[in-house]
Amino acid sequence: MSETSDMAEILQGVQARIAAACAKAGRKPDEVEIIGVSKTFGPDVVREAWEAGIRRFGENKVQEAAWKIPECVGGPEWHLIGHLQRNKVRPALDLFSVIHSVDSVRLLEQIERVADECGQRPEILLEVNVSGEASKSGLSPAQAPEVIEYALGCRNITLTGLMTLAPFCPDAELARPVFAKLRGLRERWASQFGIGLPNLSMGMSNDYLVAVEEGATWVRLGTVLFGHRPKWKPGAEEAEERWEP
Repeated sequence: MSETSDMAEILQGVQARIAAACAKAGRKPDEVEIIGVSKTFGPDVVREAWEAGIRRFGENKVQEAAWKIPECVGGPEWHLIGHLQRNKVRPALDLFSVIHSVDSVRLLEQIERVADECGQRPEILLEVNVSGEASKSGLSPAQAPEVIEYALGCRNITLTGLMTLAPFCPDAELARPVFAKLRGLRERWASQFGIGLPNLSMGMSNDYLVAVEEGATWVRLGTVLFGHRPKWKPGAEEAEERWEP
């Protein structure tokens, strides 16, 4: 069996589990999209996943993506799911069409300015630190309305939803309150501002089924699709200098 057919079989299994979670929650499976988290994996893995049917891929670091994406198969929609520093907005907008991790007005200001200069129209999600963990980035629920209001005044940015990271725990059920709260916040802010916020980016390999039951529209999956992450580095010395492990 080829690696591509292996990937197709793995993907079918994940999709079947998502469909079962959707049925449990009274949802349709086509309401949930998989983002293949390809950080530390090389272009060959992206190609295999693309051929198996994954259409969206997520990277955590702009520097790694700057080397990798040009070497990958053409066609995928690339999402930045990791923290974005303001000094990396320009290269990020060249690489990614969707940014999940917007967490301040200052970052929005920079994205808006660079997007205007470059004629780009990025889609963004606001990262909300629902759990309140100090180790996680993201807006507190109290801060988010101000940032939503600013985003709605931007001409070059489209705000389409919210993202969160749940605390890692072997028992996925413990993440359920975090996902349920983000869904509730989405409903509250959509009503408050009279807007649609269709995308909820929540759930990873250890808790994605609970996230689906609680309303996730994008689940960010790495290990469950690709296996344990290698300490991958590009072969060329120049690329190695440009890539952050």
